[in-house]
Amino acid sequence: MSSRYLAFGLGLLTASQLFAAPFADNLVVEGVPEIPEALQREVGRYLEFRGAGMSDWHPTKREMLIATRFADVPQLHYVKMPGGARTQLTFSPESIRGGSFRPKTGEFIVFAQDTGGSEFYQYYRFDQLTGQTTLLTDGKSRNTGAKWSNSGKEIVYGSTRRTGRDIDLYLMDPADPKTDRKLIELKGGGWGVSDWSPDDQSLLLYEYVSINESYLHLLDIKSGKMELITPKGAQPVAYGGAKFSKDGRSLIITADKDSEFQRLGRYELATKTFTPYTSHIKWDVDEFELSKDGKTIAYITNEDGAGILRLMDAKTGKELKAPKLPIGTVSGLSWHENNRDLAFNLSSSKAPYDVYSLDVKSGKVERWTESETGGLDASQFPEPEMIRVKSFDGLEISGFIYRPDAKKFPGPRPVIVYIHGGPESQSRPRFQARMNYYLNEMGVALLYTNVRGSAGYGKTFLTLDNGFKREDSVKDIGTFLDWIDRDAKLDKQRIAVMGGSYGGYMTLASMVHYNDRLRCGNDIVGISNFVTFLNNTQDYRRDLRRVEYGDERDPKMREFLEKISPNRNANKIKKPLFVVQGQQDPRVPYTEAEQMVEAIRKNGGKVWYMMAKDEGHGFGKKKNADTQFLATIMFLQENLLK
Repeated sequence: MSSRYLAFGLGLLTASQLFAAPFADNLVVEGVPEIPEALQREVGRYLEFRGAGMSDWHPTKREMLIATRFADVPQLHYVKMPGGARTQLTFSPESIRGGSFRPKTGEFIVFAQDTGGSEFYQYYRFDQLTGQTTLLTDGKSRNTGAKWSNSGKEIVYGSTRRTGRDIDLYLMDPADPKTDRKLIELKGGGWGVSDWSPDDQSLLLYEYVSINESYLHLLDIKSGKMELITPKGAQPVAYGGAKFSKDGRSLIITADKDSEFQRLGRYELATKTFTPYTSHIKWDVDEFELSKDGKTIAYITNEDGAGILRLMDAKTGKELKAPKLPIGTVSGLSWHENNRDLAFNLSSSKAPYDVYSLDVKSGKVERWTESETGGLDASQFPEPEMIRVKSFDGLEISGFIYRPDAKKFPGPRPVIVYIHGGPESQSRPRFQARMNYYLNEMGVALLYTNVRGSAGYGKTFLTLDNGFKREDSVKDIGTFLDWIDRDAKLDKQRIAVMGGSYGGYMTLASMVHYNDRLRCGNDIVGISNFVTFLNNTQDYRRDLRRVEYGDERDPKMREFLEKISPNRNANKIKKPLFVVQGQQDPRVPYTEAEQMVEAIRKNGGKVWYMMAKDEGHGFGKKKNADTQFLATIMFLQENLLK
C-alpha cells in the first residue's frame, strides 16, 4: 500500500495503522486497492443487517417455516410463535430457496438450491426427524416452480433436462424420487404451473412470452390433453397470478385485459369471460392469495411503488376491512389451513424484511421475526421523497430520493443515481440496509429512478423502451440529471451512477452519454453488448429476452444493438468505472464484464474490476457482498467525494 493518508470517519490514519488483508482466493480483483482494516471496523455495523422471509405455514400447527441468514447465506428456520426463537434446520454453504412442508402431514420439507449462483436449481427433501437431505432431481438441469397437489401426494415442477432450452413438466412423489416421470414436453422457456384443480385431475399452466403477453392453458393429467383457455386476440394480454376457485369452475386471476393495469377478477372457464373486481384501483395488483376455503382473497396493490395489503370477498368481489401497514413493500402472502391467519413479509425504510401475520377475523397483526440491524437505530433512517419529472418527450417519470441529515452534512450533497434492473422492475420504498452507510456516514444522497420500461405504471409505459426505443430510457436519466441541477441541496458536480443487470447496462450507457456530468460509475453484472449478451445468455432465456431487447438475428436490429452497446462506445467514457461480476452468472455471462473492462483499458480509461468465482447474477454470499460493498465505498471516496 502507499503511505498516503486516508480518512474513513476514524480520523487520519497512516499506512501502518491501515493494515489490509489480501482478497480471498475466490475473487478475481484488478485495480482495486486492498481494503484497510480500519474501514472494515468503521463499516462493520452496516454489514450486519438481516432480513427474514415467509416460506410456509405448518399444515397442522400455527407454526411456520422462514428463510433468514445467520452465517453466509439464507437457510431454513422454524418458528413456533410470533416473536419466537428461529431454530435453524438447514446448514448448507449455498442459499436455500422455496421451502415448503408436505401438505396435510408436514413430515418433510421440499426446497430448492443451486450452486455458486448458477440458478440451475435442484429440489431436495429435508426430513425433520433425521435431519437428512435427499436430492430429488437430476443434479444437472434447471428445475423450477414446484407445486404440491392438494392431496399432498405429488409435486409438479418444470425442468430443462431434455434440451437445456425448453421447460417440460414432471410429476413426483418426493417421498420416493424413483416415481419421477415426465408429464408433458413443452416448447420454450416461459412455462410454469399456476395451480392444481381441486380434484387434482388438471393443471393450470401459464406460458410467458413477455411482460406484456402471456397465456393460460388447462392440462388434463391423465390424457395429456392441453387446452388454451385464454384465446389470442388483437391485443396481447398479460396474465399474472391464477388460481382455481373452490368448485373448480372458475379461476381467480390478474390480467391487464382491456386495462393499463393488472386487475384482479374472476375468469369463467365455461364462457371464457373475465369479470374484473378492481377496476376502481388504477394500479397493478402485484400478488394475491386465495384462502384454503376459497372464501377470501388477500391481495397487494402497487400504488406508486408502495405495497398496500387488501382483502376481498371472493364470491362477491366486495372489499373487506384490512389493516393499515407502514408505507413500504408487502409480499409473500400465505394463508394458514385455518383460513384465519394470513402471513406476509413487510419492509419499510425503517425496518428490514420481516414476517408478520394478520388474524382476518380480529384484525390483529403479529410480528413473527425481528431481524437485526447491526445495533443501529433503524427508526432514525431517512424516509424517501417521491419526485416526478417530465422527460424529453413530455412523458412523466418518477423516482425516490433519500437525503442525508442536513445538520450533520450541510451544503449541497453528492448523489448516487441508482437504476434498477429488469428492465421490467421498479425502484420502491424499501429498507436501504447497508446503503444507509452512504447516507449516514458519507453524506451522499440516493436517487432511485423509474425510467420508461419500469413496471408499475401501466402496460404502455412498459413498452416505451422496447427494441429501437432502447436509448429513450437513457435520455430519461438525463432528465433526472437536469432535476439534480435544479435542486440547491444537491451537488451537480458530484454525481455517480450505479445499477445491476439491465441497470448495469444503463449505468454504462449513462457513462457514455453523460460523461461530462458524472464523476464515476458502478456497473454490477451489466450488459455491455446486446448482441454478445443474446448469443451467450442461457438457452432457456434467449427468446424471452429477444422480445424485450430485439432479435439480433435481424440485420437492422443487429446493427442498431451493436451501435448502442457500451463496449462499442468505450472511448466516450473518460471517468472511473467499477465493474462487478459473478463468474457463474447464467443471465449476463461474465464475458460481458470482461469485454467492457478490456475496452475501457484499451482506450486508456480507469477501471476497477472484481469477479467472484462462486457467484452468479449478483453477490449472494455475505463474505463476497461485504467485500464488494467495502470496495465500493473506497471507489466512491476516491472518485465521488474528493
